[in-house]
Amino acid sequence: MTSAPGGGVPEGASTPARVAVAINPQASSGRRREVGPAVVRALQTEGREVVVLAQPNYELLRRETVRVIEDGVDALVVVGGDGMVSLGVNILAQTSVPLGIVASGTGNDMARSLGLPVGDTDASIVALLDAVSRGPRRIDLGRVRHGALSTWFACVLSAGFDAMVNERANRMVRPRGRHRYTIAMARELLTFRAARYRLTIDGVITTPEAMLVSVANGRSIGGGMMIAPGAELDDGLLDVFVADRMPRHRFLRVFPRVFRGEHTALAEVHTTRARSVVIEAGGIVAYADGERIGALPVEVSAVPGALLVYA
Repeated sequence: MTSAPGGGVPEGASTPARVAVAINPQASSGRRREVGPAVVRALQTEGREVVVLAQPNYELLRRETVRVIEDGVDALVVVGGDGMVSLGVNILAQTSVPLGIVASGTGNDMARSLGLPVGDTDASIVALLDAVSRGPRRIDLGRVRHGALSTWFACVLSAGFDAMVNERANRMVRPRGRHRYTIAMARELLTFRAARYRLTIDGVITTPEAMLVSVANGRSIGGGMMIAPGAELDDGLLDVFVADRMPRHRFLRVFPRVFRGEHTALAEVHTTRARSVVIEAGGIVAYADGERIGALPVEVSAVPGALLVYA
């Protein structure tokens, strides 16, 4: 196990004394600003020293979090949605500093995959304190190599229709919150066409014409769409999900079943467990845990036990 600068709490060690809390004030479009201070108060009531991290934008917050982790803390708690989880994962991957999550964002898919409360601040804080008292567990992460860069993800990498919806939504100014993604989805459906992919899954090449391609470590994307209902966070494998080309009217009927996790038996849907996958296609971008990776190709691999997490 790689030790983080300043220490960290290995599995089985005593509970953390010094905890950094990184707060996204814009989570849920700023409607849940009270969650961060409530988390801080709860940890202080438990007798822990808390370092509060709050900056006006994501990049400043990332830099401040890196600095504090390097100075030495026993744990990092992120308050927000999957963007904050991504921040924490990419700082703490392959270190001995555990990550705690209090879900207060729009999607909260990693919290769902971990079985953490969503939409209930009090329950989320109780779950965090309970998990901290019991100690962290170890889960896998996905690692994406794109050009000379490398990015970690905890939940799902998307490289199809769902990624294009994300791309469109990020260009929109209004509305804010989840409605923006609903509108982006409706607009993307008007023009979206299946793409020809080249997938190299554990060395085996296929060339499907597909609507959706995702690589899942966790189970859901898009605020609860159960893209990989059988995915496990600690099996050392990724679930590669492919939805074949189909007529738009058929896709419109299939897509709601994906939200409910009822799609796995459909003839157009294929799921393969793998340790690595290379995804190639023209005109398609990839997103991981809701964060933009960039245009394909990408190489994705499972890294067993890469993160300690309180859950």
